[in-house]
Amino acid sequence: MVNGYRLTPRHTHLRDTVRAFAETEIAPHIPQLETSRAVAHDLSRHIARQGWLGVTIDPTYGGLGLGHLAKTIIIEELSRVSAAMGAMIQASHLGTAKIIHFGSDHQKQTWLPAIAAGTCLPTIAVTEPGSGSHVLGMTTTAVRDGDDYLITGTKTFVGNSHIGDLHGVVARTGPGSRGLSAFLIEADRPGVHLTPHQPAMGLHGFSFGEIVFDNCRVPAANRLGADGDGLDVAYSSSILYGRPNLAAVALGLHQAILDTTIAYTTSQHRYGDSLAHLPVVTQRLGTIQSRLMTARLAVYHAAHLLDTGQPCDAELINAKLINAEYAIDSARTAMEIHAAHGLHPQQSPLERYLRDALHIFAPAGTSDIQLLRLAEHALGTTTPPWSARFKTPAPRRAAMSVGR
Repeated sequence: MVNGYRLTPRHTHLRDTVRAFAETEIAPHIPQLETSRAVAHDLSRHIARQGWLGVTIDPTYGGLGLGHLAKTIIIEELSRVSAAMGAMIQASHLGTAKIIHFGSDHQKQTWLPAIAAGTCLPTIAVTEPGSGSHVLGMTTTAVRDGDDYLITGTKTFVGNSHIGDLHGVVARTGPGSRGLSAFLIEADRPGVHLTPHQPAMGLHGFSFGEIVFDNCRVPAANRLGADGDGLDVAYSSSILYGRPNLAAVALGLHQAILDTTIAYTTSQHRYGDSLAHLPVVTQRLGTIQSRLMTARLAVYHAAHLLDTGQPCDAELINAKLINAEYAIDSARTAMEIHAAHGLHPQQSPLERYLRDALHIFAPAGTSDIQLLRLAEHALGTTTPPWSARFKTPAPRRAAMSVGR
């Protein structure tokens, strides 16, 4: 159990609730998900109905209003059992961010209560096959046609692509950095086409696929924010939600890696003692523990700063960097301890953890991107921080339980 880290009894109760749910409601599905590698439609909906997508949504709109540290704990505990389902809920939170920060009153009243109740799973669709993370290189267009826009183009690596109900799409409406705009596009709208799900190396059960928009007609009222706000929608969502969310997924995986390795080394015996007490193994266990503690401090501290309205872009970036790198490093260290025992999914979940950890590296920027941004912070060449421009109100207590 994790103590300290600015956690309140409310956080502790939330952790216990999510952990119990994950172990009883998610864990039994993992063997089937690993075998089929199919999208976990029903399980994803079941998780969403617990109300945890509303953790950062104001109670005015039916949310829990508990803030980013609470969100971190939810994602962490789900990911400790299934990184795929942790990724599912973190991607939905990323889709929620754009409405919280850029939505009109009508858009918030329409969509946030449904998201909080778990009846709407939002996505954000920015990345394209030909431009990758280079947002300004996108070619998807939104052409004004009277009171509508016609959206044409392809988005890839869209988290929750095959279960999402509401896609937040950034498209080009003009030249330059102010020539991008964002739109809310219902998944069942004519002109929205999903390409078949393609299982990847890990995160089995999670979908991050491709969506094609073919002259998709969208009312101008579905535009998110002002014309030209698309770049701001993409960047702010990635920094304020994407990076700490992925850090939380990696953190949950990291905890699972340590738990599994401790169980293995204390149950195996060599030379008259448990494997855990062999000096070389003990050193490696200490290394994993040290990385995990540092990683948790990084993301909890960043989430706390975000909750208290303090500028913290650098801390959010560093949290993603540290957690993604350290989870991969510890997965490899654990594999070295397990040796051949770690290679068989029937004997250990460790090979799943290693595959899943590698999926956290690229989204919301690879480690090279995070280091570039941190260098800009050190050199004083950064733009005004998104965490200051979109200061998060202090978490409010909602008159509801933390799970439904």
